[in-house]
Amino acid sequence: MEETVSIPGPGVILEGRFSPGVGPGGAVITHPHPRFGGSMANNVVWTAVRALAARHLSALRFNFRGVGRSTGTYGEGIEEARDVAAAVDFLKSRAAPPYYVVGYSFGAAVAARALLQGLAVDGAIFIAPPIAFMDLNFLPRVPGIKLIAVGDQDQLCPLARLMALWPEDQARPEIRVIAGADHFFGDGEEELFRVLRDYPL
Repeated sequence: MEETVSIPGPGVILEGRFSPGVGPGGAVITHPHPRFGGSMANNVVWTAVRALAARHLSALRFNFRGVGRSTGTYGEGIEEARDVAAAVDFLKSRAAPPYYVVGYSFGAAVAARALLQGLAVDGAIFIAPPIAFMDLNFLPRVPGIKLIAVGDQDQLCPLARLMALWPEDQARPEIRVIAGADHFFGDGEEELFRVLRDYPL
């Protein structure tokens, strides 16, 4: 059962929901773009919560600064990287390792930036990083990406363009393609759930 929590961040208090797992390990889940209605109530975020519960992992979803009851204002994707770090610190106070970040869309971009800045987790899963909307050419330099899930109809994360980010001589993360799904996964939630539930971390 989810618990309402307050997460102390750098100059902000973030609204969150924490679901304790029955085993060790947990993940912070980050939501899509605040300027386009993104919040922790998003369907893909909730799908990730369900998948983590099926894996017996703890799950922490939260609203970025300026969203819902989180204080502060939109930080252009820069300050939000600090929100991710604050959420990971909170998760570490409530769950045993290993620790992961599951980022969707804008949340994937922000989590990637946090990892590049040194965020210490055991791995990351990104869902539909919006490479056609944000400059994410740095993705191949981000440590710890284990999996990227993307729909084959996603115009904000075109599959061919995503795969081309990694040079031929560099191993890229596993990419799982959800047939028929666009960026919002209206027709791909259950397949995404299975991918997140079953992928070997």
